[in-house]
Amino acid sequence: MKRSLKLSLFQYICYSTFTITNQKTMSNPTNSLNVPVSHNVYFEGRVQSLGLETEKGKATLGVMKKGIYTFSASTPEKMIIISGSMEVKLAGGEFNKYNEKDEFDVEAGTSFDVVCNADVAYLCYYG
Repeated sequence: MKRSLKLSLFQYICYSTFTITNQKTMSNPTNSLNVPVSHNVYFEGRVQSLGLETEKGKATLGVMKKGIYTFSASTPEKMIIISGSMEVKLAGGEFNKYNEKDEFDVEAGTSFDVVCNADVAYLCYYG
């Protein structure tokens, strides 16, 4: 009998973070143990992320609860949707829908609007 494993969004994020952390620790144990993981909380806890250093530079792995948000980007950002979907309005543009595995780029010094009709998990690279 074939069983399907279904994870909640929270379980998926925890598993992904654990896997990423362990892969990095195994590949470079000295540096990884000295780099703290930051916990970021925005919009009264409805948006939360874990910050870490990756081979691609600074990144956050986070979740957004259903809601409408406006973010400011001080550096260029690449957002990748891990689970769920969101509608995003970049500076000077119209709303576009991004689904799981889709990505979009945000220019430095701009703001962007996000509408989540359900919980969303994302990965964001900075710089």
